[in-house]
Amino acid sequence: MKDYRLDNLMLNRFEEGRYEFDFVLDTPYIQAVEKTELLGGDVSAHAVLTVRQDGCEIDLSVEGQVQAACDRCLEPMTIDVRADERIEPEEQTVDLLWLAYETVIVSLPMVHCHPDGGCNPEMDALLQSHLRSAEEEPEEI
Repeated sequence: MKDYRLDNLMLNRFEEGRYEFDFVLDTPYIQAVEKTELLGGDVSAHAVLTVRQDGCEIDLSVEGQVQAACDRCLEPMTIDVRADERIEPEEQTVDLLWLAYETVIVSLPMVHCHPDGGCNPEMDALLQSHLRSAEEEPEEI
């Protein structure tokens, strides 16, 4: 198969038919994304571009693992990722790498936390020391 630039795929250069692309979103790519919440990862992506006379669509699947900071203890944690997306591009140029990255991001849980007992014990103890019960009156400032 021809080599294509996955970050600048020109859809108008494809004849009618079905085209498949396999690629990986790795730690260097993820860390190069500006303002990402992810620390790294290894995510396999599979895209199927279907070109018809009346337009095209992209079926995109991602599967793998990413690393993010735990929202509770701030230590790195691994999150399993698996998602499928159908995209009907409006532009004639698409960035498959970015579409895969966005698919990963929207598939993540809203809160990234280790399972119970998985957080850094020192940070967990510090957090527990700042919890108060519902009966306790708030301190006046």
